Amino acid sequence: MGKCMPSRVSDAPSPFEVRPSGVHGRGVYATGFIPKGTRIIEYTGQRVSWKDAPDNKNTSHTFNFGLENGEVINPEIGGNEARWLNHSCDPNCESIEEDNRIFIYAMRDIEPGEELSYDYAMVIGEPITKASKKEYECLCGSSNCRGTMLAL
Repeated sequence: MGKCMPSRVSDAPSPFEVRPSGVHGRGVYATGFIPKGTRIIEYTGQRVSWKDAPDNKNTSHTFNFGLENGEVINPEIGGNEARWLNHSCDPNCESIEEDNRIFIYAMRDIEPGEELSYDYAMVIGEPITKASKKEYECLCGSSNCRGTMLAL
């Protein structure tokens, strides 16, 4: 079995909360001002191989986060609020891998009440087609929306 990583980045009060999102299901929202460059949260969960990662063939919806070392973070076991960050083609956050851990950072100043998001830039093991773009359709609604959560 994989191992779980701690979710606490610091002892400071949480600068965000999870609540219903207009983009998709649940979302993560700033509860106070978050300055550009702030490490907001670590993406946590059980570490497993790709072959052991949860994979529901009936939906493209996933919480799995692949690492450069070939492991996958499965936040369904030992995960935290980071799994509720939605995709956006015009994100205010970015995910950065550091020592086989994923951290979410503010790319710009974020105001209270804003939904936190990052570009999923998903990679699939097949050619990108109209059908796959539709399967991984983006719902962000930004003016520069590319229509898909896939990395193009």
